[in-house]
Amino acid sequence: MIIKPKVRGFVCITAHPTGCEAHVQEQINYIKKQGKTQNGPKKVLVIGGSTGYGLASRIAATFGYGADTLGVFFERPANNGRPASAGWYNTAAFEKAARAEGYYAKSVNGDAFTDEIKQKTITRIKEDLGKVDLVIYSLAAPRRTDPKTGEVYKSTLKPIGQTFDNKTVDTDKKIIHDIHLDPANQEEIEATRKVMGGEDWELWIQALQEADVLSEGAQTIAYSYIGPKVTYPIYYQGTIGKAKEDLERANKAINKALAPLSGKAYISVNKVVVTQASSAIPVVPLYTSLVFKVMKEQGLHEDCIEQIHRLFTTQLFASKTPTLDEAGRIRIDDWEMRPEVQDAVANLWPQVTTESLYTLSDFAGYQANFLKLFGFGIEGINYDEDVAIDIPIDALTE
Repeated sequence: MIIKPKVRGFVCITAHPTGCEAHVQEQINYIKKQGKTQNGPKKVLVIGGSTGYGLASRIAATFGYGADTLGVFFERPANNGRPASAGWYNTAAFEKAARAEGYYAKSVNGDAFTDEIKQKTITRIKEDLGKVDLVIYSLAAPRRTDPKTGEVYKSTLKPIGQTFDNKTVDTDKKIIHDIHLDPANQEEIEATRKVMGGEDWELWIQALQEADVLSEGAQTIAYSYIGPKVTYPIYYQGTIGKAKEDLERANKAINKALAPLSGKAYISVNKVVVTQASSAIPVVPLYTSLVFKVMKEQGLHEDCIEQIHRLFTTQLFASKTPTLDEAGRIRIDDWEMRPEVQDAVANLWPQVTTESLYTLSDFAGYQANFLKLFGFGIEGINYDEDVAIDIPIDALTE
């Protein structure tokens, strides 16, 4: 099958298996170039491990520390002549590369919010790994079904207490336009907390601990984002911000729960990167394009794999204890939040228009990164070539 990118708004509905494999291999090569160390995790569970920071975590753990990894995600296999999702192809490529070097790499494919997938994951840990010493929570989903009540919650991207007016970029039409968002009601705030807060992270750790599959001294880390002041009304101070507050509540609760194991729980606030989820948030694609330009000019730009490598080597598995901010979080967004970076972005913000989008920002880089998520635009790949789309992975399913 010959596969081309088909983009609908902020969603790409096709993925290229060979391109995804090349993208995964690029990340593997980066970690290998940094060298391997023994002072790190050996058996790792990554919840949300097929794309973005979760995938980068599997790669960094395996090829940087020699770890065996089990991934949990919800991805679509190829079906009826339709290519699989990018996360499926990413996982197939990662498994192939990991096993070629003698590492364990298997997965559980299904809704991570359910009790069923938690139990299937625990069964696979018991059978294959015994116990895990690191649990990474990198789940991003627009909705969640409460496993106890069966109620479905949908997250909302809205301000709280006041309307929000600003400008953003239409990534499909490539134009700058104004946006207006009305404030969220209490029901929307609570639904967003249920989907994107810390409740499911807590349930995962509780289930793993009760099943006795966490090693002595086990660590768990959840990935988060705060962002710049320009996005505060709809992010840090908006509905997602309330969910992030709940994540911090859960972090404290999990730390207490892990005390008998001498374990630790952390939140890592990471840098903005291009993901399908972030592309849907108003203002964020425009901010991302601007901050990419500034950080590249200042030699500070990082993508997921560079961020996770720095998180692992300078914080989680360094000789010293992690450096935490006043709220108890690890800040790997520290380069993005440097005053000289944020001041430069703030200076560009009022100047950027549709006409100057490609000169004042790195929107071209943003677009290239977006397509790369789905295996397109990779150097050396012939996209006019017929490719097999039915690529297997070793995954238990629902």
